[in-house]
Amino acid sequence: MDVQPMQMNNLRQVAKSQTLLLNEQSRNIEVSGREIFKFGFGQSPFPPLPAAVDALRVHAAAKDYTPVQGLLDLRARVAAFHVDAFGLRARAEQVLVAPGSKILLYTVMAAFERADVLIPAPAWVSYAPQAKLLGHTPIRVATSFEQRWRATPEAIADALRRKSDAGVPSLLVLNHPGNPDGLSYTSSELEAIARVCNRHEVLVISDEIYGLLDHRGEHVSLAAYYPERTIVTGGLSKWCGAGGWRLGVAVLPHELLGDFSETLVGIASETYSCAPLPVQMAACEAYQWNSATRDYLAHQRRVLDHIGQITARQLIKAGVNLHLPTGGFYLFPDFTPFADRLHRAGIHSSQALCERLLADTGVALLPGDAFGMAPDHLCARLAYVEFDGAHALAVSRELRLDRPFDDAASHVLFAKTVRGTLRLTQWLATL
Repeated sequence: MDVQPMQMNNLRQVAKSQTLLLNEQSRNIEVSGREIFKFGFGQSPFPPLPAAVDALRVHAAAKDYTPVQGLLDLRARVAAFHVDAFGLRARAEQVLVAPGSKILLYTVMAAFERADVLIPAPAWVSYAPQAKLLGHTPIRVATSFEQRWRATPEAIADALRRKSDAGVPSLLVLNHPGNPDGLSYTSSELEAIARVCNRHEVLVISDEIYGLLDHRGEHVSLAAYYPERTIVTGGLSKWCGAGGWRLGVAVLPHELLGDFSETLVGIASETYSCAPLPVQMAACEAYQWNSATRDYLAHQRRVLDHIGQITARQLIKAGVNLHLPTGGFYLFPDFTPFADRLHRAGIHSSQALCERLLADTGVALLPGDAFGMAPDHLCARLAYVEFDGAHALAVSRELRLDRPFDDAASHVLFAKTVRGTLRLTQWLATL
């Protein structure tokens, strides 16, 4: 029987995530024998919390479905963890567990038949595609280098004036410490954002996946100032070094329990069902605000702060517009000071900039347009995680937290990150 090719019409136009695509491209080039500096993929370099690894091993054979919301014990621990770590008010019934925080973001957006979704530019690559998949209207909130890439109350108010329909709900997705910029909001900035959101009845998805990696351990949640309409999301991917385990959490305001929370559970039950039981058991050990967890986080923060400062200062010295990072493991270098030279070299977009940089130097960055910036804005994201996280943690523990890394240790631990940054600055100097 002859089988005719099936015609696939009316397919959604959904591009593959640029983050995952760049990682694949880098691997392919690396296979050819060239040295690649993988500054484009934001995966934690650190091993997962040992207690969580042990629990995953012990419960690897656990195979049952769990409640859609997650194990009650885990939800209680997540709630207590947010109370202890961030000073938030939370109880088990406010917590929803899922296979990654990414699907939780999607689930919250999916609760609305139609919505306007306010997204700062720059912001993580998946917020806008998720909104579009659901038929929502993404509205960009303008930021600038001079404002440290922070969404101001004035910019949020301006975005609200551009709503598609005054009658549809408004959602704001706020992420800090930021991906792609590595910067946090101050308490006064959050308080001002809370006021404008309250005035316009905006529901906020506060993506705080990097909150525990604030380099000073001083993360403040928007929910501290706007508790009644802020949904806080997080998970094990970043602070616990367990991106591949896929375990995300959302803490809902008490005011949203009822119709809204039941809608979320309904969507979850018809899509992902539940997070894997062995991973939930591991998360029960991770979400404990004990001395082992605090020590694990303190050494991660010290390592990230150290290499983040080194990398940023190298780029600033070379003339790049850049702010020193305060959390997470990203930088958002703005190459505008090199615009004339880049244009003469035939580089007129962030995409072309990153392609040429990868071809000429082996340095892989993610272009700024992936984060909602204008294509001709010459900026990119740099993830400074090209080092052995297990080794770095071991050295940090040996030094103890009261002693800084010395230059000799830095050059050994972070050799590839430093070398890749040097390649980048040398390339800029040759333009």
